[in-house]
Amino acid sequence: MLDQRQNRGVMQRINDRLVNWASLLEEETLRQAEKASQLPFIHPHIALMPDAHLGKGATVGSVIPTLGAIIPAAVGVDIGCGMAAVRTQYHRDDLGPGLSTLRTAIERAVPLSAGSYNTRLTDSARRRVEQLTAEAEAAGFDPGRYAKNWHLQLGTLGSGNHFIEVCRDEKDTVWLFLHSGSRGVGNKIAAHHIRVAQDRGLDVPDRDLAYLDEGTPEFDAYLRELRWAQNFALLNRDEMMDRVIDCFAAFVGGPVEERERVQCHHNYTERETHFGEEVWLSRKGAINAERGRPGLIPGSMGDASYVVVGRGDATSLNSSPHGAGRAYSRTKARKTFTREQLRAAMKGIEFRDTDAFLDEIPQAYKPIDVVMRDAADLVEIRHTLRQIVNVKGD
Repeated sequence: MLDQRQNRGVMQRINDRLVNWASLLEEETLRQAEKASQLPFIHPHIALMPDAHLGKGATVGSVIPTLGAIIPAAVGVDIGCGMAAVRTQYHRDDLGPGLSTLRTAIERAVPLSAGSYNTRLTDSARRRVEQLTAEAEAAGFDPGRYAKNWHLQLGTLGSGNHFIEVCRDEKDTVWLFLHSGSRGVGNKIAAHHIRVAQDRGLDVPDRDLAYLDEGTPEFDAYLRELRWAQNFALLNRDEMMDRVIDCFAAFVGGPVEERERVQCHHNYTERETHFGEEVWLSRKGAINAERGRPGLIPGSMGDASYVVVGRGDATSLNSSPHGAGRAYSRTKARKTFTREQLRAAMKGIEFRDTDAFLDEIPQAYKPIDVVMRDAADLVEIRHTLRQIVNVKGD
């Protein structure tokens, strides 16, 4: 049950180690965050974002600063998952009819769905794979240990809430917008190090809060591979965006000017300074919102998304939400909503009409307008994006 709190848009201090910006928050989610906040190396507090919801061990939509340790499950299994967007010079009216042609072209250019990878590499993907290969060699590990075909995963979307969209902003300027991460190789890297932490047999309130201590070989190995996977995710989004730009250019019959490109992770760890201490800051479903930093906050399928700039709120650890945040589990959403409701929610948007997307219906998520209202002190909205074309994997 979602608890509709009365302090919408106002930070709540739950205890001396937990602060909250979510006006819509499940009691179970709050209890989960309270457990994590009591770990002895949290400094100074965990920040719950407006889209916070139940996760594995650590809450999705939480910002977790740690001294001398990292919790692998608090980074998440999709290391480096995040967003990319490009603002073009085109207007909505330049697109004309036949948007299904554009959608199917993108679906052919970018492999979709879990386990769907390239059969060959484009020249740009080959260059990016060469870069990642060199980085892995310098870090002293072989990503093939986790996925022999990792190089064929670069430039692929995945499933779930990952998407590619053509959108229009408040002036009807066309944007290209996508959401994905480090794919199967990143998932296996994360799963391995979560197990390593769990095998330590630590006394923690949840097995998925097991951590690695800084200065140990296990910590060093995780950090090297984590950073590699974060860069894989970034380059994966760049490769997909390049392919989407090519598809869009062919559709409109002219070149695309990149008037702006924004990239941001929302599942990652970085070394940052907060409240006088250098900490390992894990954003699990949150983006960096330091003052002046551009960011992207997607709504659910069929809802608005936002291009934002950070306000640099210190108490939030310079962070903001990463999206709408689930209100229904995938299983519950499939049992609750119908194909007709999905079609109604997607009215006016070109999308692949299938029952496979029922768990992604907008009603399965928190209302994005509430999330953004709660985040008013964390980010400033620069652009509001509305979908024209939506591409997803099954």
